[in-house]
Amino acid sequence: MITIETNHGDIVVELFEDDAPQSCANFRQYAEDGFFDDTIFHRVISNFMIQGGGMTEDLAQKKTRAPIRNEAANGRKNVRGTLAMARTAQVDSATSQFFINLRDNGFLDHGGRDYGYAVFGEVSDGMDVVDAIAGVETGHRAGHDDVPLESVVIRKIRIGE
Repeated sequence: MITIETNHGDIVVELFEDDAPQSCANFRQYAEDGFFDDTIFHRVISNFMIQGGGMTEDLAQKKTRAPIRNEAANGRKNVRGTLAMARTAQVDSATSQFFINLRDNGFLDHGGRDYGYAVFGEVSDGMDVVDAIAGVETGHRAGHDDVPLESVVIRKIRIGE
């Protein structure tokens, strides 16, 4: 069990270890290293997704490990409540950032518009917290759009507690 402790409440996550082993190992390692401590959900788009795991409250990008291979072809779909690896336009560019789907986002699946975004887990408890985060007021800050005006902080990600 994984718990994402935020300043809005806890989000409990189940990882899809068999379907996305590299993405899950990557996420676990960042969590075990304390990398996610005091990062923020820096991109919140209502009726789409919330994204975090790589920026501090002042929107500074944290230094990450090397990117991992994209596991979007694992058969998992970007449906409401699933976690997926965020990436750039380059297919194998995911590092620490992840997002939680707020609705079914089939266009992000493998083979849709491009290679897709690797789904590696799902929320098992705390979708009310995810939905509360989705409802925060956002704006433009430090060159970024859709940034919560009041920080949504990931205090810590706990494994097996």
